[in-house]
Amino acid sequence: MCYLVAKDVNAVGCVAMQTVHGAHLADFKKKLIQKIGTARIQLITISRPSAYGEYEPYHIVDTEEEFFKAVLNM
Repeated sequence: MCYLVAKDVNAVGCVAMQTVHGAHLADFKKKLIQKIGTARIQLITISRPSAYGEYEPYHIVDTEEEFFKAVLNM
């Protein structure tokens, strides 16, 4: 289990979604990167939010669709 985190480098906080490692996660990240690029939004995978205070506050969403929409609106 892990969390996919999207962080706007110019803003405080992030969007996160609990997920699992694997090909599906890699494909999902590639799809997002194709839409948003890599200039302003960081996509990272972390083990647990409490270990990464620099990304707080976390806005945790439940689905990939919610995550995708939230990242597009960053």
